Amino acid sequence: MIIFIYGGSGSGKSEFAEDYVCATPFDNRFYLATMNSYDSESKLRIKKHRNQRKGKGFITLEHPMDVDEALAEIDRIKAPEFFTNNSLEGGCIVLLECMSNLVANEMFRDGLIMDETSCARKVLHDISRLNDSLETLVIVSNDIYEDGGQYDIGTKAYLKALGMINRRIAQMAEEVYEVVVGIPIKIKG
Repeated sequence: MIIFIYGGSGSGKSEFAEDYVCATPFDNRFYLATMNSYDSESKLRIKKHRNQRKGKGFITLEHPMDVDEALAEIDRIKAPEFFTNNSLEGGCIVLLECMSNLVANEMFRDGLIMDETSCARKVLHDISRLNDSLETLVIVSNDIYEDGGQYDIGTKAYLKALGMINRRIAQMAEEVYEVVVGIPIKIKG
């Protein structure tokens, strides 16, 4: 099952997503981080998000690309030999933060620009694999269509790919929320 949460920068979507996950009955919470730490701003944002979820019981998995590879890591962590008290028997939920970073990382990997259709196909394939293997997948994404600015060809391709992906994920999702100024608005489900 997919839960899709989107909103503008600083809207409170991350906090809402974390609270949503913590309110579920799942004993095991995985945080699938997609941000690359390539400059001081991204490092600060990563630190902010780590502090924000401190004490909430998340196991952090870092996969800036190829997020479906996190499944092997989750399976390894869930293996009974790692836990003498069988602490991972209560099911698991995964919070993917965030789709916008994932799409950028996939589209611009290795210094090349992947076309938007191929990028959307790749990301949606990986998301489908996660969805097929997990009880619940919560996906956070940015609403990037608010400013109406002029962009170069690579940025336009990125925006188009992210738009295609967000629409498809919203179709796949059982619940969709938009977070505006810290207020979650349920759109679907």
